[in-house]
Amino acid sequence: MKKIEAIIKPFKFDEVKERLAEIGVHGMTVTEVKGFGRQGGKRELYRGSEYVLDFVPKLKLEIVVPAARVPEVVDTIVEGAATGNIGDGKIFVTPVEEAVRIRTGERGERAL
Repeated sequence: MKKIEAIIKPFKFDEVKERLAEIGVHGMTVTEVKGFGRQGGKRELYRGSEYVLDFVPKLKLEIVVPAARVPEVVDTIVEGAATGNIGDGKIFVTPVEEAVRIRTGERGERAL
């Protein structure tokens, strides 16, 4: 099993969620986060003065899938989240040693 963490622009969430549902991915955790990378924050004007918002609002999606599904899920997220502009986000894939469904006690992929 693998955990896919995707940092995306908030306005792209609905499109990503719909595309994931089309390939059979319905469960995920979504967190509102703030950060910056090469984008370096965002410049705004307020009453004629320019200021920098150090952290840009993003959404973090966390999805655990069987290892064989990782390429399909990652490609689907990229297709749904890409705008072609700086700040589109990042995707990280890490191994998951164990999953347990608390209600039933199921373990491993059966718990997903």
